[in-house]
Amino acid sequence: MKQIVIISGKGGTGKTVVTGAFASLAKNKIMADCDVDAADLHLLLKPEIKKRHEFKSGVTAFIDKELCSQCGQCVQVCRFSAVEIGKNVSGEKEFTIDPIACEGCAFCSFVCPTEAIKMEENISGEWYISDTRFGPFVHARLGIASENSGKLVALVKQKAKELAEKQNCDWIIIDGAPGIGCPVIASLSGIDYALVITEPTLSGLHDADRVIQVVKHFKISVRLIINKYDLNKEMTEKIEEYCKNNNIPLVGKISFDESMVKAIIEGKTIIEYGYGKAREEITAIWDTLQKEEQK
Repeated sequence: MKQIVIISGKGGTGKTVVTGAFASLAKNKIMADCDVDAADLHLLLKPEIKKRHEFKSGVTAFIDKELCSQCGQCVQVCRFSAVEIGKNVSGEKEFTIDPIACEGCAFCSFVCPTEAIKMEENISGEWYISDTRFGPFVHARLGIASENSGKLVALVKQKAKELAEKQNCDWIIIDGAPGIGCPVIASLSGIDYALVITEPTLSGLHDADRVIQVVKHFKISVRLIINKYDLNKEMTEKIEEYCKNNNIPLVGKISFDESMVKAIIEGKTIIEYGYGKAREEITAIWDTLQKEEQK
């Protein structure tokens, strides 16, 4: 079983479109979306959710008003001004915790003499196991302003691997997050190689180089695809030279193709759309990747 993650140095390079195309082409596979902060692979795959689970991460303080003696020690020690003093409906003084301001350090619970402050785990999002027209799909949604996206990515990858092992799959195809942050680092764990998508611009090369350096830091094999390469052939040549100088396999180039846009509008992958130069080029890239694994 091979695990590949499709990533990019920045958003909007065509990463999810390529992932969706691979989902159309690959046989006996599991798909996973590890871009949990802004997931969009589901827009192409149109999943039917079969299992839904809460994702819990981090803690927030809560005050048991029956136990609270209103001594004020929690107010004195909280450096985030999360403990608020107000009045209840009866006009009596009342201590409460602002859940947005609370950082979950638990210091207030340690100093509370009556043990009135408890730390409760946060529900930070959801993760799902779904069916699609291409097969099983593991994905997630991080809550608004919630943290620990890296932890949720690790969970999605773990569940995808468990499902792939159970079904004896040949591939796990992972749509990673853009950039070089925690979600990207978490998505790189345990994979066979990373496929970086870039565009023929100076900033595209710069961002691709940053994420490639992250991949290399973890001693993971990396390959590159240039999307919309024909829009700036001079810059495409510079990216090709970069690949040559840094021993990075360039597994393919994808043309700018209006059929790609039309396919997205119809909610289809470019492979399902049925024609177009980009369709042929992505199919050739997938064939190249398969041949590499057969060597």
